Amino acid sequence: MGPKTLLITLFYLLLLYGGKAQSIPSTEVLPIEDLTNYLNKEVQEELKDADRSELAKYFREQFSERFFYDYKTFNDRLPHYNRVFANQENHKKGALDHMGKYNDSTQWVMPFNYLNGEPVNAYAMRHLARQHKMVDIALHYFNSGRDPKYIRYFVNQMRSLNAALQAGQYETIEDGNGVYEAFRSGYRILNWLWIHNMFLNEAEYSDQDQLVTIATLLQHGQHLYERNGQFSPGNHQTRGVSALAMLAILLRDFEGTDLWLERAMQRLGEHLDREINDDGFQFERSVHYHMSDINNYFYVYQLAKINSIEVDPAWEEKLRGLFTTLVKIAYPDRSAPVLQDDTEIPWGEKNDISESMTLGYLLFEDPEFGYFATNKVDNRVYWFLSNDQVKMLEDIKKKKPTYGSLAFEETGYYIMREGWGEDDKMMIITAGLDDKKPDHQHGDMLGVQAIANGHAILPNYQVRYSLDDFEFFKNSLVKNVALVNDELQGKQYTSNKGGSGFGKFLELPNPTVIAWETTNDFDFFAGSHDGFENVGVDYTRQVIYVKDDFWIVKDDFSSDGSHDYKQVWQGHYSHEEGPNLLRATMPDACGHDIFQLYDADEAESDGTRGKHWSVVTKKAQKDFSFITIIYPYCGYSNRLDENADEMMIGNWKVSQSQWMLDGSNPISMSSDDGVYLFNVSEARNEKLTLMSPEEADLFIKTGDDQFVIYSLDKNERTIEIQTIRGKKMTKTLKPGEVLRLDIN
Repeated sequence: MGPKTLLITLFYLLLLYGGKAQSIPSTEVLPIEDLTNYLNKEVQEELKDADRSELAKYFREQFSERFFYDYKTFNDRLPHYNRVFANQENHKKGALDHMGKYNDSTQWVMPFNYLNGEPVNAYAMRHLARQHKMVDIALHYFNSGRDPKYIRYFVNQMRSLNAALQAGQYETIEDGNGVYEAFRSGYRILNWLWIHNMFLNEAEYSDQDQLVTIATLLQHGQHLYERNGQFSPGNHQTRGVSALAMLAILLRDFEGTDLWLERAMQRLGEHLDREINDDGFQFERSVHYHMSDINNYFYVYQLAKINSIEVDPAWEEKLRGLFTTLVKIAYPDRSAPVLQDDTEIPWGEKNDISESMTLGYLLFEDPEFGYFATNKVDNRVYWFLSNDQVKMLEDIKKKKPTYGSLAFEETGYYIMREGWGEDDKMMIITAGLDDKKPDHQHGDMLGVQAIANGHAILPNYQVRYSLDDFEFFKNSLVKNVALVNDELQGKQYTSNKGGSGFGKFLELPNPTVIAWETTNDFDFFAGSHDGFENVGVDYTRQVIYVKDDFWIVKDDFSSDGSHDYKQVWQGHYSHEEGPNLLRATMPDACGHDIFQLYDADEAESDGTRGKHWSVVTKKAQKDFSFITIIYPYCGYSNRLDENADEMMIGNWKVSQSQWMLDGSNPISMSSDDGVYLFNVSEARNEKLTLMSPEEADLFIKTGDDQFVIYSLDKNERTIEIQTIRGKKMTKTLKPGEVLRLDIN
């Protein structure tokens, strides 16, 4: 290459690269005097001679326009926040707790001790990395006279992490308590952005402090960008790339942040596609994680709209669907059942979804979402609402939902619903197992939960990872399930490497949904699981909701050997008729009875943490069926009358029908609305004879000239039919299938 050619080449290289900013490092925090070198070309031109003060002013103006609300209005919003949430004391408590445990320049790798000399454990390390109590410190600063020490504490603790990064002295357990792991880093970014925007009015939060925060966030963003190049299932990556997208929007003055946004949106889109099931439920099957995912997508969706950044319409549809799912699973009293690893209030029997639904209303102004809303969102989310959205909280439009019984077939939740009156009944059956990440799944396959008269009559309980009995509350003795011998559903429990308390079962039953049908007379579910195959037992559960009255639960066990078969029922029960009638009564004299149509051998009660359950057992059987009535009532005279000569289940007579029955142990329940038949090989009345080579479960409804026959069996059954006029036919009915028979 000649000199002339070399000069031309160098000239074009200078044109190509001379104005290009450098790549932001992920392993160190930029000195603030170097920040301008990493700005994109246009902003470099605008700020080429800017000093530290001018650079900080520029970014304050960008935050004023780009953040969720204008920081200049903070002093107007704070009194409203304090009035609505009234949690100044909670912020004070959290602030003093954090500052009483850690120096501002704390360590970031274990082992080390709290300020009182006790060792910091893994659970505490996780929360230090999230920096959520730093928000308490920031708000306590404003609520307690604005002592500058609180701002200095925030800045110094952030600087201590930067120093730990430089020295390589920070926790690195990626699937445990890694300080820069996506979830913890993403959570910390969210908190620090919140604090940064609140402090921008404060003189004590100097230009240098502001630029150090921006430099720190840039390092966090590049770290997330580099380590999230591929999809990874679960909410940890979702939280991380949600934060990455926020940084990319807010700090888009820097070169390379367009790539951050592209990658973050791609990853989030993949999580929406892969982890929000087609039926609208978050794949981990937990209300808590479902609502957490809503927040992850909300922050990005909201910020993109504020900054006029186009979002794929599929995003909006999926996000809206997450709120619709909460409506569909909601109890009539506007709470929601406890499903899998719900962790907000340990031992709680319901989930409060009002704050999430309020957020849904603010985003979509749907009065059906507004039905569940209140005048406040989660106190954290409040600071990520626009000022206009805060005003909307004063006038929420409400419309009662109209959803009836329905199924989330992909997720495996089946809902039997009376309606939306506050005293109406609802049951949810769990019959799903995620095939990719069942980490948050409990040992409650084919378990049920129910509410009636405003009470969770068959509850499940929230958990907390850090509690010693987390494994116990995750397994089957605290669920409404069937068991064999001493077998629990969850097996091979293992805790995570981080030591925060979280653990999972490596082995859980695989479910099969056999049938789901909903009619004007009843809802019918049938399913099985393989959880007892290791001891040679086949198991199925059928659930029938007799609208709008009570439930029938049939548990079928079959084996070549003898076993003890059990049902577990959550609640505080007395044993009114030995094991065959359990009764729970609430303070308002409403309650429910659990009545066995086939005699059991014993019922034993136990409990812990103020929660109780009863285990009903049939001993030493090869084959056995529990046929169990779950009967809610209000008032003593409306209970099942244990003293009656002939048992009545509401208006339904037990084994007093006009049908003549054959079978090993046939049972009928009849009323003017029809007759339920269980374990019958032949049923006869004056107009019709039904025969089955194998015993069948049926519901028969009679009209003037027609019989309607539903199969409520777990298996396909062949029914031979003969009418009084001599008409004969044979029909094979699948579970849930109906036959309409004209007898003329």
